[in-house]
Amino acid sequence: MSPPQPEAPEMPQMPSMMPMLVSMLLIFGLYMIDGSSHIIGELLNYVFGAFDFGGKYPVVTLMLVGGIMAILTTVLRAFTTDMLSQAKNQAIMSSFNKELKEARLEQNLYKIKKLTAVQTELMNKNMETTSSMMKVMPYTMLIVVPMFLWVRYFVAITLVDAGTAMVAFPWTDGVDLNSSLWFMPVWIVTYSLISIPLAQIVNRLIRGYKFKKHLLEIDKVQSIHEEI
Repeated sequence: MSPPQPEAPEMPQMPSMMPMLVSMLLIFGLYMIDGSSHIIGELLNYVFGAFDFGGKYPVVTLMLVGGIMAILTTVLRAFTTDMLSQAKNQAIMSSFNKELKEARLEQNLYKIKKLTAVQTELMNKNMETTSSMMKVMPYTMLIVVPMFLWVRYFVAITLVDAGTAMVAFPWTDGVDLNSSLWFMPVWIVTYSLISIPLAQIVNRLIRGYKFKKHLLEIDKVQSIHEEI
């Protein structure tokens, strides 16, 4: 007779998809309004026009706007979510999954039962973290989408009028930013290559600052206890 298998833990509730749906509706709505006439992009040009340099330096403009977008969205996420709790939950889940995998390989039913007993609680905490990140998404989209639409206007209108839509990259002598790379417009690829790495750098700097501040607070509390 085979030993009884541990009961599967009750799955936690999935976080609400409403923030993601709101973000998708926002993006779709703004794109529909902007259309091929670039109505929103033209209006935003009164705000971001200082960065277009008359279309003379397209790569510099993409770097500036991509950098601004990356910094604003990363700072917003960093200060509206608990980064310490996120890092703690990620470390706990990583360790838990490793222990559970080893227990299953060893067919250690006692250890599996103990681990599955706390699995739901850990997954609930992980879902809470995911939910808090999704709640911030509509606010970040309020930054990302308008800037994205302006860059679209800049590439399609400003650069074409200035005759500077062709730019050189290390891997090619020249490419039209309005052309496509496979299924993706070249300007989107360029913009992403600039903004995504910068966002990661800013995120790591903020995380490092927050973690260092937290460690200093712990040391301060420990010093007070030692003095007492």
